[in-house]
Amino acid sequence: MAKGIFIIVEQRDLQIRKVSLELLSQARKVADETGETVVAVVLGQGIEGLAQTVAASGADKVILIDDEKLKEYTTGAYTSVLNKLIRKEEPQAVLMGNTAIGKDLAPRLAHRLGVGLASDCTGMETDAKNFLSFKRPIYAGKAFAYLSSNVRPILATIRPNTFKAEAPDASRQAEIVKETADIDSDDLRAILKEVAIAASKRPDLTEANVIVSGGRGMKGPENYGILEDLADVIGAAVGASRAAVDSGWKEHKFQVGQTGKTVAPTLYIACGISGAIQHLAGMGSSKFIVAINKDPEANIFNVADYGIVGDLFDVVPLLTEEFKKLVNE
Repeated sequence: MAKGIFIIVEQRDLQIRKVSLELLSQARKVADETGETVVAVVLGQGIEGLAQTVAASGADKVILIDDEKLKEYTTGAYTSVLNKLIRKEEPQAVLMGNTAIGKDLAPRLAHRLGVGLASDCTGMETDAKNFLSFKRPIYAGKAFAYLSSNVRPILATIRPNTFKAEAPDASRQAEIVKETADIDSDDLRAILKEVAIAASKRPDLTEANVIVSGGRGMKGPENYGILEDLADVIGAAVGASRAAVDSGWKEHKFQVGQTGKTVAPTLYIACGISGAIQHLAGMGSSKFIVAINKDPEANIFNVADYGIVGDLFDVVPLLTEEFKKLVNE
């Protein structure tokens, strides 16, 4: 009989991604409601030290699959190893982040397992009939689809920042199980030789604690330098609205919104952003929102905790100078 909620934990350089901690916290709540167990599955090399972290975040059981061939993510190896594990363990549900890895891995797992996939979900709740049901945006966020399945395992990817990662409980203990990776040559048709990481001191947009974003009011790509100057002073990530991305001023990876990335920083500074519903859907969970816009009627002020009515080209440099003074004190 299928049992357990499996969380495929994503780690990079032995650092667990925030979305995995969010999923562990939410799975813990579901498990407490339904009597299920939360199983964290960690793949990689030298990963034993991560077991206590995932246990403290809500796992009842941690499955470690440690192998040098799993040090870096490759589609074939990860798909093969997880397919065999899931068939062996027969969990109720398998959840992972809707990240670059999750988008690549989940559909391949779904095909191998012969099940459907609820992708890019922004909501999850218990379902009396089918155990779990999911909400996902469709038609560029203009509507939502509600999905459930009576086939096991239920497989879903969850958009980062959909759930809150609760504070870890260091007193929690979990059963630790070490599994052997059964990887043959057919699983390694693609071998990762090198990982090239763009040189940047700024945090990843979906994991940043502070974000400075620019919209149509930036007037052009050449003006994003003033936002980058502010971001570098306060250790923030830089984002953009859909209007700015559609205009070609910033790459899509910087887009915040329903069709971009969902973020939930402590501080979100919106510069020259009108506050379209699509954008608000991606950053509305920010703890504090500061809006800078010369239009006092801009919709962004309806959700902002603090608003500055003024030209961003005057206001942002002043903020940068003031923050420099605070940092240097």
